[in-house]
Amino acid sequence: MNKHILDQSVQEYINQHLNDDVAKIAMAKSPFITVEAKELANQIAAKNKSQRKLPGWYQAANIYYPALLSIEQCSSEATARHKATLIKGNSLIDLTGGFGVDSLYFAKNTSTVTHCEINTELSEIAAHNAIVLGQNNITFFAGNGIAMLEQSGTTFDTIYIDPARRSTAGKVFMLKDCTPNVVEHLDALLSKSNRIIIKTAPLLDLSAGLKELRNVAEIHIVSVKNEVKELLWIIEKDAGSTPKVVCTTLNDQEKNFHFIKNKEELTEPNLLSGSLSTYLYEPDSALLKSGAFNLIGKTYNLQKLDSQTQLYTASEANKLFPGRIFKINKIIKSGELKKEKQLTGNVIVRNYRDKAENLVKKYKIKPDQHRFLIFTQSKTEGYLIIDATIEQHY
Repeated sequence: MNKHILDQSVQEYINQHLNDDVAKIAMAKSPFITVEAKELANQIAAKNKSQRKLPGWYQAANIYYPALLSIEQCSSEATARHKATLIKGNSLIDLTGGFGVDSLYFAKNTSTVTHCEINTELSEIAAHNAIVLGQNNITFFAGNGIAMLEQSGTTFDTIYIDPARRSTAGKVFMLKDCTPNVVEHLDALLSKSNRIIIKTAPLLDLSAGLKELRNVAEIHIVSVKNEVKELLWIIEKDAGSTPKVVCTTLNDQEKNFHFIKNKEELTEPNLLSGSLSTYLYEPDSALLKSGAFNLIGKTYNLQKLDSQTQLYTASEANKLFPGRIFKINKIIKSGELKKEKQLTGNVIVRNYRDKAENLVKKYKIKPDQHRFLIFTQSKTEGYLIIDATIEQHY
């Protein structure tokens, strides 16, 4: 950590050149003897990357930014704030603290937080920024968090760990392919806390995760603007045999959909038996990740278009639904599409026989900000195109 980056003149330079080409800055001669050009370029690039993801850091003075990869891999403020609501008790240890975003938000919801980071420089950076941001109840340990925890006689109310995926080219992603290997260390973790929160990549299959882990009390699927950002596994010593699945969408308004894992298999699908109703429902990616397609219909009183079509219809617009709602203007049969003149709309394809880009080209569909053409398939009408306008965004 080059502390000269925090010099007032250097900070002023960084703020004055936020809109400049960082590649040119990196190649040019640095105006400072104590700070290299590539360091200036990294600070500028990382700060710009933080503007939307970490607005609190971006707006604060004298924040020290790590390598750009650390900014790309860290939690956003939105997801970190949500995670902080899942912790229990007065003490927490973050075994893979990184840039410190999660630890800072954990510290707002508990008395003490221990931040562990094996990268010494990154640990120092996180400690500096915590002071800048006014969070003084975090202890920083530069070293292997798992080793420190196992050797320590201390227990914690909550343990948080975000294992990094190792290179597994050509293999199915599994928890044992991550570092630290939480499957291998699970007994040790449970001996140190009653509650463990494991963050995994969104692409991990729920069933695969449940095969590797045990004592799973809850699975949280968190999305932002229809993109699943985090998959959180809550492990508890006294967890039952069937976990609770919670889907949370973090947009302008937070929405939740939850169920007990085995309920989906026990729920009959409510398939469309006639014509489509007034509104079309498209579930958020968090709901789709859960696989609870039958329960989505039952919970929100919707009819599913087809067993393989993850779209639903209803006569009313339920604003509590986590996803998009469209008002249907008209239905176009697939065979009648060529008769339509001057087609306009954003093309969406769901369980249809062609790709969106091919359909746009084939039917010369022009974009329209407010109109949608949804190419899909229903149980009663086969392939069809739904001409619709947006009623509710994600």
